[in-house]
Amino acid sequence: MAKHFRKNYRRPVRQEDQHRINDRIRVPEVRLVGENIEQGVYPIDKAKELAREQGLDLIEIVPNSKPPVCRVLDYSKFKYEQKKKQKELKAKQQKTVIKEIRFGPNTDDHDFQFKLKHAQNFLQEGSKVKAFVHFVGRQIVFKDRGYELIGRFLEEVEEFGKAEAPPKLEGKRLTIIIAPKAGKK
Repeated sequence: MAKHFRKNYRRPVRQEDQHRINDRIRVPEVRLVGENIEQGVYPIDKAKELAREQGLDLIEIVPNSKPPVCRVLDYSKFKYEQKKKQKELKAKQQKTVIKEIRFGPNTDDHDFQFKLKHAQNFLQEGSKVKAFVHFVGRQIVFKDRGYELIGRFLEEVEEFGKAEAPPKLEGKRLTIIIAPKAGKK
């Protein structure tokens, strides 16, 4: 029975393995930074010894520089700070949500008002609204009705948002995207 081996298998890099610490650092000298340490270039043995004396770890922060930059710090505290920074960055990112509202060229007034209310709520929440008129079959000959509907829709939501671009006909869809006004969240 033949054994199957994977060629060129590389173990995936885990979050913990991103930074080399203590004995994993294999360069002759490092630039040392950190608290309670005189900054400068040290031989690796001297840097490890300084870290051990303080009961801390030697962490390689910038491996690509010449010489690599290392910091004397508690590794678990360092990992915690890194996770905290990433969490803050993720929280600051803004996610743009696009809500769609679909009309037909023959949409009656009640349906229009119903969909308009939804669009106004979406814009007040801070979401973008993509409104489109979908033409089915031979309805494409009534393009002018679609433009009128979109124009009326824009007038009604004017106080909540503004169009990013003029209406665009793509195939059998007349589409417009409306962005919320800045102060309306």
